Amino acid sequence: MRNLLKNPIWRNLELGYSIPDNEHAVSVALPTWNDVINYEEKNPQCIKSLKSIYPRFGLNPLVKRLCEKLKKESHSNNESIWPYPDERIAIKAKKYCDKNTSQAYSYIEKRNNLAFLITQELASKYARSFWQHTGLGISSRAAAIELGIEDSPSKSLTNESYQIIKNRISKFTKTNSNDIHLTSSGMSALYTSLEIIYKLFPDRPTLQIGFPYVDVLKLPMNIFHGAKLVTEENCKDIELEMIRINPAALIIELPSNPMLKCVNIKKISKIANKLNIPVIVDDTIGSNLNINSLMHADIVFTSLTKIFSGSGDILAGSLILNPKSRWIDQFRNALNEINLPMLSDGDIVALEKESRDVKQRVFEQNKACLELKKRLETHKEIKNIFHPENCPNFNSILNSDGGYGCLLSFELKGGQEKAKKFYDSLQISKGPSLGTNFTIVCPYVLLAHYNELDWAESFGIPSHLIRVSVGLEDKDHLWRTFSEALDNS
Repeated sequence: MRNLLKNPIWRNLELGYSIPDNEHAVSVALPTWNDVINYEEKNPQCIKSLKSIYPRFGLNPLVKRLCEKLKKESHSNNESIWPYPDERIAIKAKKYCDKNTSQAYSYIEKRNNLAFLITQELASKYARSFWQHTGLGISSRAAAIELGIEDSPSKSLTNESYQIIKNRISKFTKTNSNDIHLTSSGMSALYTSLEIIYKLFPDRPTLQIGFPYVDVLKLPMNIFHGAKLVTEENCKDIELEMIRINPAALIIELPSNPMLKCVNIKKISKIANKLNIPVIVDDTIGSNLNINSLMHADIVFTSLTKIFSGSGDILAGSLILNPKSRWIDQFRNALNEINLPMLSDGDIVALEKESRDVKQRVFEQNKACLELKKRLETHKEIKNIFHPENCPNFNSILNSDGGYGCLLSFELKGGQEKAKKFYDSLQISKGPSLGTNFTIVCPYVLLAHYNELDWAESFGIPSHLIRVSVGLEDKDHLWRTFSEALDNS
């Protein structure tokens, strides 16, 4: 396998390469600014070049291969196929399609242990939306096992690995492993959190505080009962806004993506507690090794795809119920009634292996990111840099041995033209995702908000922002690589 610490994927001719270099990769190489534009505009030549794709934004090649196999067997060439791990989850996807179109436009076909939602015409649009926002579809490893390409691990190894992962997270969060649940993705962990919440507080919107990761806002907005968004900068009185909206729950990212801002979670959770509103926190970027978010949340969800795995080729998530929450008994009862979207056996075993060094890796990446940030600050081409180091709210929830994470963003003087030149000349792996043990860079706002750039700009998020997830490369070599690209921009 290609060593991305020493041989990153950045060359023009490497458009569409899997990052990392294997068939389970969750990222894909977009080496130039124009590649990003072509990807967003669904340029046929660009799309045809992709050997990988983030698994919620499309079908991984192995998943696609499984769908093609079913198409041939059932002669359903004019239909779209969406494979789910079991029938109960496929039914949820079908109900969403039916609500927006008609029951006649989709049906479910069961094969072995899997359930395939098969859609026609208008329903395919909604099936795609459900697939993206919820993260409930099958993984590439589950597809590989179904295709007979990979062997399924033994149940004893799977069960042992599952408990080891839960114990690992339990140690970091200082909570009982019985209240930690592994899910098929970070978004399916949020989906499950919202299913739990809506057992208690039906038919109310959620309230997101702080600029959101795109699907963290769009999942409750499009799939459930709507979502409102406020930021502390744009809202004079958060408490009055909470009273006015009366949300089913607050959703808060610690810190936000891509500006790395942290809301005043201590103040907000106190207000929420007074108003009887549950708090859901996404600590994916902060990492539970660095920050204690469970103290201020009723539910914490995490994309284990990112920092916890570090390998960039496992889709996984976790959901933690705070045992000190006033609703803990109701949460536990609700979860018993919900079909938890389980992490597949192959992914469990792979995740246990890849996360063995997570503590050492996180602390090394904390230091490497902070060092790159300090060096970037001194460069004449840098206009603004965004990183949690100087955020008092982030510092207030920092663990005693915690750091600031592996992520930073920056804006160049000279705007988009400068950013484009920098990005094109940077000799670092370039594509979506974060938290990998190798450095990966992207123009995040273009990728996440391409069709709503003005909306993002209204929150002070520039479209030409560069986001960097710092890996474990030699620090001096990494700086030389960035410095050369800055000097060439």
